[in-house]
Amino acid sequence: MSEIQVILVDEHDNPTGTMEKHEAHHRGLRHRAISVYVFNRAGELLLQRRAAGKYHCGGLWSNTCCGHPYPDESAQHAAERRLREEMGVTIELRKLFEFSYRLELANGMTEHEYGHLFGAVDEQPPRPDPQEADDYRYVALPDLEAEMAAHPGRFTPWFLLCYPTFRDYLQSNGGIAAL
Repeated sequence: MSEIQVILVDEHDNPTGTMEKHEAHHRGLRHRAISVYVFNRAGELLLQRRAAGKYHCGGLWSNTCCGHPYPDESAQHAAERRLREEMGVTIELRKLFEFSYRLELANGMTEHEYGHLFGAVDEQPPRPDPQEADDYRYVALPDLEAEMAAHPGRFTPWFLLCYPTFRDYLQSNGGIAAL
């Protein structure tokens, strides 16, 4: 077991307790999460391919990084920490919006998350931790959308679910200039 504690929350993101991460996912309990979307100046989104050894969804492409705040850690700090840990990128992120979802995964786990989404534009070359991500790439959004439609099995289920809301946010707020 990971022994990493997540923050259990109600439908309004009010904390209701803590629980070990894997147990929260196995029991399908709502908990606080973070998702990060980093673009380069050309408007391409930085994707990571989750390391094959991850406990779920290994080998699938996803947003720049994601994770969970520790108890007593802000979502902002957690997002910047996970970006540094997963992709080797240290930048200040901008909070964009919050989004709640529930997804049943094939391995008996459930992603029931109250997500805080963050974004940035940055030109640093990523240096992924191979335990977290075994590859990365930048992709233009029209190309990404075409690939997601043609080959959804290449992507994490939460990225497929959350991406349209993220794209709509960008379109409503001036594109990557909103970051």
